[in-house]
Amino acid sequence: MRFTISREKLQEGLAAVASAVPSKTTLPVLANLLVQTTEKGIRISGTDLDIAVSTEVIADVEAAGAITIPARKLSEIARELPPAPVKISAAGDQRITLECGRSKFKLLGLPKSEFPSFPAVKFEKALRIPSGDLQKLISHTAFAASTEESRPILNGVLWEVRPEHMRMVATNGHRLAKMEIPVKTATAPTSDLIIPPKALEQIRRLFSAEEELEVAQGENHLGFRSPFTAVYTRLIEGPYPPYDQVIPRDNDKYAIIDKVALTGALKRMSVVASDQTHRIRLSFNSGMLKFSVSTPDLGEAQDELPVRYQGDPLDIGFNAAYLLEILRYLPTEEVRLTFRAPERAATIEPEGWSDPAKYLCLLMPLRLVD
Repeated sequence: MRFTISREKLQEGLAAVASAVPSKTTLPVLANLLVQTTEKGIRISGTDLDIAVSTEVIADVEAAGAITIPARKLSEIARELPPAPVKISAAGDQRITLECGRSKFKLLGLPKSEFPSFPAVKFEKALRIPSGDLQKLISHTAFAASTEESRPILNGVLWEVRPEHMRMVATNGHRLAKMEIPVKTATAPTSDLIIPPKALEQIRRLFSAEEELEVAQGENHLGFRSPFTAVYTRLIEGPYPPYDQVIPRDNDKYAIIDKVALTGALKRMSVVASDQTHRIRLSFNSGMLKFSVSTPDLGEAQDELPVRYQGDPLDIGFNAAYLLEILRYLPTEEVRLTFRAPERAATIEPEGWSDPAKYLCLLMPLRLVD
């Protein structure tokens, strides 16, 4: 194998796949990248067995071939190379030579035969969707997925594909984010897929919003593909909890609040909130929202904001960290919160959003201690 590639193209290809390489592994070949020559240049691939990423970059190929190269060392070398063409060659299936300007490196690789093959995903009947729609769903919901190992199903994001719409839902049992986008492709098959957030982050990072993606399902894998890049992920198996049952339909009180002002007040109150519960009391009455925090070993704090509030006065407790995180992803200047009672779930939605997408977050309250 022998090819010449610009330093920038090499760095671009390595940056795309680097995060798919595990930092620690008992299987030595997983610490390597698979480099293969193609008709247009080279394809660089990395995997941790759950997620696999491959990308094609332009190069001048003199002799075809494939080899695996240590990912971290290759990335470190590429970062320090002078601005000159990079020549990479492999004699046999283990020794790699890299030359750039007056610099010359020799690395030991592993044979291509040891690298795991990519999941069997057939793209012949792939669903075609705008990357921008998928990016939007991911960026507004994936943050709410659980990071605890006790309920593995909640460690994934539910992606519902229907002929008329796509919907993503994520929850950790305390907060939930749900977004729905109408789709134009009426050929979409009905499917419910539970995807690890790490894979969705790769998709968000690697595909531009302007691209059209092909999405295809294998036995327990999902593949996302654009002309130059592909991401494969293992699906999380099992039924997702019936999230629709926890979304309240009968909340009869609502408040409309300036998002920046609410964020500022919550951050100020958080300073003296408990590190364990992050509990803050919100007291709503017509025209005014009062915040109060009392933490025995730290102290107390109060603040207030003008709000548009409709309904009987209400005192409710929230985890300020969860509420702040939801506010960060709301796309409007004002937010609408709805309530029923201090022990019932509250909803948080963008107020005055003209987008065709529907977006709703839910937050379970904390019990107030008087």
